Amino acid sequence: MEHPNVALTPELMAEIEPPLAAARRRLGHACPSEFSFANLYLFRAAHRYRYHPDHWPFISGVTYDGATHALPLFDPAEAPAAALAELLAGHDCIYPVAAADLAHLDQCVFDARAARDDADYLYPARQFVDYRGARLRKKRQAVRSMLADREIASRALSSATLDDALAVLQVWMHDKGKARGEADEAACREALLNAAAFGLSGQVFYASGDPAGFILTQSFAAQTAVVRFAKGTAACVGIYPYMFQVHCSEAGDALEWLNFEQDLGNPNFRQTKLSFEPAALLDKFRVFLRPCGGSLARV
Repeated sequence: MEHPNVALTPELMAEIEPPLAAARRRLGHACPSEFSFANLYLFRAAHRYRYHPDHWPFISGVTYDGATHALPLFDPAEAPAAALAELLAGHDCIYPVAAADLAHLDQCVFDARAARDDADYLYPARQFVDYRGARLRKKRQAVRSMLADREIASRALSSATLDDALAVLQVWMHDKGKARGEADEAACREALLNAAAFGLSGQVFYASGDPAGFILTQSFAAQTAVVRFAKGTAACVGIYPYMFQVHCSEAGDALEWLNFEQDLGNPNFRQTKLSFEPAALLDKFRVFLRPCGGSLARV
């Protein structure tokens, strides 16, 4: 069935964000990192997101590996199986679905699979404060070495520091050998320019007075934040663990979990995120129609 749909615009935030916020409250720190209007809007081009304001509203899109999907803007437990099956009539899968929501699906009607590339990385915020233990020793040493060699300062992202953050983004692109528009440059630039409107908090870091890094986070669920963007210059070794350390230290008891999103199967992303010793990888399931019988699968 063909659903009327519209492109995502900032004006739709008031309509789309409330059901996503409800899902975050319901699922807590295990909520998929996609459940935010800011995230959907910033990556609207990459995923071809469209809004379908039906009785059972949803966002349609395309995953990085080319699957068409529907993201429900309602609690799956409140929808009849027929409504979910109708979404699947026009899409390859319903995605992302949190593990906690699978219990509400009829396993004779739906199949669910989780791919490693999709999983979010979840970390206890306290471990960034001191990088305690042998496994985080290299992070601890990198921060100490950087602080011994350079004077590091940070300022909140604002109109006064925006140009410095954009300069870091440009250096980061050069360091990575990326041309303008590649990687996540467009989304990151738009996030920096509109951080306050999208509920993002930013800090810009300076090494001996020069812009060296920035971090953009979003308060997500209770005592949980998602790192939406973190960029640092290659010349300032240690800036990444230091930025996370400062963010978690300043948040204190108000922050219990930090979500680094997924690695997309990128070996460099995976190695870096694993090096910070996640407490868990949060599976995000793709739900499909299937013949009666069988069990949930994981790939």
